[in-house]
Amino acid sequence: MTENTSTNKINSFQKEKNKDEMRKQIITFALMIFFTMIAFFAVGMGISSMFVIPLILILAIVQVGFQFYYFMHMKDKGHEFPALLIFGGIWVTFLVGVTFVTIIWW
Repeated sequence: MTENTSTNKINSFQKEKNKDEMRKQIITFALMIFFTMIAFFAVGMGISSMFVIPLILILAIVQVGFQFYYFMHMKDKGHEFPALLIFGGIWVTFLVGVTFVTIIWW
């Protein structure tokens, strides 16, 4: 009987954890849809490109962060090495971009 109670507590805990995880994913998905709508409206309304381009880039970076963190499960244990490779690739891309911008402007 004690074993059955223990199993029920574990199942209840796991169900609550899954429910919380699903809620976070739905909120994140809704935010990404909202960010996409902001980008479409900014372009569609004919706002100056000096404002729209940085806005779209910022929204894209935020969405990539959401994708990595929530939907690719980078927040979970056991994903440290893939996260290291992804963030290393982002760092290399940033350095290459800075290098090219520096070469072009000087």
